[in-house]
Amino acid sequence: MLAPVREWELKTRDQEMEYAVKHGIPVPTTKANPYSIDDNLWGRAIECGVLEDPWVEPPADIYTMTGDANVPSCDEPEYAEISFVGGLPVSFNGEKKSFHEIILAMNEIAGKNGFGRIDMIENRLVGLKSREVYEVPGALTLIQAHKALEDLCLERDVLHYKLHIEQKWAELVYNGLWFSPLKEALDGFVDSTQALVTGDVRLRFFKGSCVVVGRRSPYSLYDYDLATYDASDSFDHKAAKGFIDLHGLPTKVWARQRRKVGKEGEV
Repeated sequence: MLAPVREWELKTRDQEMEYAVKHGIPVPTTKANPYSIDDNLWGRAIECGVLEDPWVEPPADIYTMTGDANVPSCDEPEYAEISFVGGLPVSFNGEKKSFHEIILAMNEIAGKNGFGRIDMIENRLVGLKSREVYEVPGALTLIQAHKALEDLCLERDVLHYKLHIEQKWAELVYNGLWFSPLKEALDGFVDSTQALVTGDVRLRFFKGSCVVVGRRSPYSLYDYDLATYDASDSFDHKAAKGFIDLHGLPTKVWARQRRKVGKEGEV
């Protein structure tokens, strides 16, 4: 197995490109287009070249999956609907599709409307920071739709705690620990939260934005009669007095003790 980056005397990107030219190795990278690009189903990761200066705006020619949000074709909003079963997308605009097909469909519609670009400074595992530009229209769209459905279907404490799990899960995967025992354990937590994340999400794409404009689920925890402000309100407002007293009791006791400290300090 050859490991040129570690073993050969190719210390710069320019040296690598010169070696490729000299030995007839076909590579898309040239001095005029020096970007390092990772390309797959989910999107593209772009670095190097002028992007190594975090003050420089990414040039337009690095993007291929996402269009200019200001072109005339984006003057009217475009809508799409994604349906989920058990947390997984199963259909697009009412038509059943494979996960692979849905990703491609989302890449197409979101990218066409200029949505899905990320320009960020990353914290690498080895401790250094790097600037990376991503084109991930389908991934960002699905994440946004999925989160909207979770807001509807997950109980409050589970929903809030899952944010910490997501952060740690992403950190493990970013650091190459896909098969680690902690990541496997977090998978179990996430899987258990998705059992009832089933329903439909409607999205509006317009000039580089993707906004959730509707969501529904047979397992929704949203209760209109509890949430409404009109005459159909079924919430027992008389229960509020006791709740306020109990919920604020620890803070009330703490404040009383703090006042004692203040008086002693004055003496």
